[in-house]
Amino acid sequence: METLANLESFARSAEEGSFSAAARRMAVTPAAISRNVAMLERNLGIKLFQRSTRKLTLTEAGERFFAQISDKLDGLQAAIMDVAAERHEPAGTLKISLPNTLGVNYILPLLPEFLESYPAVRAEWHFENRQVDLISEGLDIAIGGGFDLASGLIARPLAPAHIIAVASPRYMAGRVPPSVPRDLIAFDGIVMRSESNGRIRHWAMRDRDGREMEALLREKIVLNDPGPMVSAALLGAGVALVAVPDVASHLMSGGLVRLVPQWFADAGAINLYYSDRNLQPLKVRAFVDFVLDHFKRERFAERFSVAP
Repeated sequence: METLANLESFARSAEEGSFSAAARRMAVTPAAISRNVAMLERNLGIKLFQRSTRKLTLTEAGERFFAQISDKLDGLQAAIMDVAAERHEPAGTLKISLPNTLGVNYILPLLPEFLESYPAVRAEWHFENRQVDLISEGLDIAIGGGFDLASGLIARPLAPAHIIAVASPRYMAGRVPPSVPRDLIAFDGIVMRSESNGRIRHWAMRDRDGREMEALLREKIVLNDPGPMVSAALLGAGVALVAVPDVASHLMSGGLVRLVPQWFADAGAINLYYSDRNLQPLKVRAFVDFVLDHFKRERFAERFSVAP
């Protein structure tokens, strides 16, 4: 009797055209995929793939076998998940991608309580400032904003991503505060270069009357993550345009001050992204509900909004 792991390793490798891509999708190592496929070939007594350094190609026998099992795997996995769900116990590794500052300040503090409530869950979290592909990278959940909502994904909003201009009191000492966003060009800018397209991110800000104006900064310091941008602003290095959650505590403590306070840029929403498959793993459902409930109780959506 073949194991589901062997069959799924074969099917995902056939779909992706490589063991490495299949491994990312299944959240295992390429060696494990290769081993499972080799075991399947040995047990069946046939060669399923033609292997080369560049490509993985199905043999004629492999094509026939893939056609026979590909539409049955999802049903088998759904049945297994359905039986597991009857235990009413979230379990397994919960793989999440989340942004550094938001993740450390607002999501990571929830982890001890969540794991205490669901002891059969193991956390594997990746702190990174990039858009990820949940399916191909084998992730359960991503937290962030501006993701392309591909087919099969759900986005649940946590809070708005409003961008404001901030600087330290030390940096602003002796300087005339800007009156409108276009005045920011006179200040040293702490700006971010996108890792996805290599461009400096620029913002257009608006006020309560709906007026819009570009908020350009002199590109004095270029960084690739909002966390270091906030740290540089705290050190008095210049002005940064960052999301409210990244600086909320520093505004309260006085470490940073908000410039052009009637103006902000709307970067959309901070979302929880996850697959919309019918039989969602209990670990995913439990975490999504846990985070949404916490953000609602703490009224983060209201606290992070600066819209009039």
